[in-house]
Amino acid sequence: MTTIQTLQTFFETQLVTIQEYPQYKKIMALPKQQRWVVWGGIFLVSQFIVFGLLYLFFGKMVVIGFLASILAGLATGVGALPALFLKNISNRIFNSLLGAAAGVMLAATAFSLIIPGMDFGNIIWPGKGLWIVSVGMLIGALFLHFADKKLPHLHIESENKEHLDSLQKISLFIIAITIHNFPEGLAVGVSFGSGNLNNGLALFIAIALQNIPEGLAVALPLVGLGYNRWKAVGIATLTGLVEPIGGLLGITMVTVFTPILPIAMGFAAGAMLFVISEEIIPETHSKGRSRCATFALMGGFIMMMLLDNLLG
Repeated sequence: MTTIQTLQTFFETQLVTIQEYPQYKKIMALPKQQRWVVWGGIFLVSQFIVFGLLYLFFGKMVVIGFLASILAGLATGVGALPALFLKNISNRIFNSLLGAAAGVMLAATAFSLIIPGMDFGNIIWPGKGLWIVSVGMLIGALFLHFADKKLPHLHIESENKEHLDSLQKISLFIIAITIHNFPEGLAVGVSFGSGNLNNGLALFIAIALQNIPEGLAVALPLVGLGYNRWKAVGIATLTGLVEPIGGLLGITMVTVFTPILPIAMGFAAGAMLFVISEEIIPETHSKGRSRCATFALMGGFIMMMLLDNLLG
């Protein structure tokens, strides 16, 4: 059974369990318009409780950071929306999108994580900010290295995948995307946790932009295999929803334990650099050298550098 089929079975089982509750049956018995109003009300109340508790215990910045990580994750679903109308996209366009995403992430890593991390490190441990962030970067890269080794997934440009069928390849690639979305969410959370709203916003924009081509990379192959278009978009969106988990962990961790902020920023930076070097850039050149992807990377870097300085 493939990963996608396993996930489908799990969610279908949970759905059947929910459908057995008397309250669920009572809501579903309502007229359609009233039913949607009730579901909308339940969703809004649940969000009010979650964000209210976060504000009460951690403050406004945590709420903003958590919301930003949710929106960054949902950008994966936004990127998947063209799959509702398309079955494929030209390699040149897709490589350019990924290249621009890599450039945006590189600039955000440098200007919103590494440099502020060193500044905070020097404030907490004078003269040692550079070394603390460097250690954090190595830990972040090693974390993803071991996650790559221990969890079953596939690098999409891998040469040793001929024995796998198409659905298995896509399943393993989806796992890879999900693994790498966690540290991206963590980076957003840590950036907001530093208390610098501008850095947080810059990193949120960078991650959201980077998630758009990732969503397309997940959804289009599923459509090509005959999956329902909306289901393909839904699966792509789910891969991004691990980001709020990382975001909430990052922002609460550095808010409660301020001294770990520099090493946490280094950790997030190292993890993001690992993803850029291991996954995004190789994919832009997986079918040969791509000059358009190279220029797109430079354009993304410059755009993010300008945005970061304008926000600052």
